[in-house]
Amino acid sequence: MSGWNSPTPYVLLIAGFSLFLLGVVATYTGKASSRYKWVYRAEDPSGFWWLVAMYYLGGVVFVVIFLCTVT
Repeated sequence: MSGWNSPTPYVLLIAGFSLFLLGVVATYTGKASSRYKWVYRAEDPSGFWWLVAMYYLGGVVFVVIFLCTVT
């Protein structure tokens, strides 16, 4: 993956763990930050869970990209 060469590949790891942690916090608090507003689990369950799934997926993708660049 020569296109992902950056001065510090650990930025990808930090971004991955940050997104994963954001997903965990959103899961336990019941509110997630959308682009312009807060999405609450009680008011919009499907939108909330899609947003939380994107947090988790983004975190996993960044960690996998980091592992591919390091090895």
